[in-house]
Amino acid sequence: MIPILTTLSVISSWYGPGFHGSITANGERFNQQSLTAAHKTLPFGTRLRVCFQRCAVVRVNDRGPYISGRSIDLSKGAADAIGLTGSGVGRVKVTRLN
Repeated sequence: MIPILTTLSVISSWYGPGFHGSITANGERFNQQSLTAAHKTLPFGTRLRVCFQRCAVVRVNDRGPYISGRSIDLSKGAADAIGLTGSGVGRVKVTRLN
């Protein structure tokens, strides 16, 4: 779990095109352009500041990632916002805001 106001460095990836329009684990429709994220244990609605080349605030609305070694999956919109889309996977800094 990511404690409040603690910044961790974790491996992140992104997802979007194949899931756009499907239902997320919290029951809302996935919009690949939104600033959202999937995490295995954080409560839905948790806001995280995620930084790579740039920073963005995302909201947890789904579960995952399901690939070993990765801690967070970002929507395509969130990955675009922080500059992660090109590399696909990278080490990001994550701060839990609530």
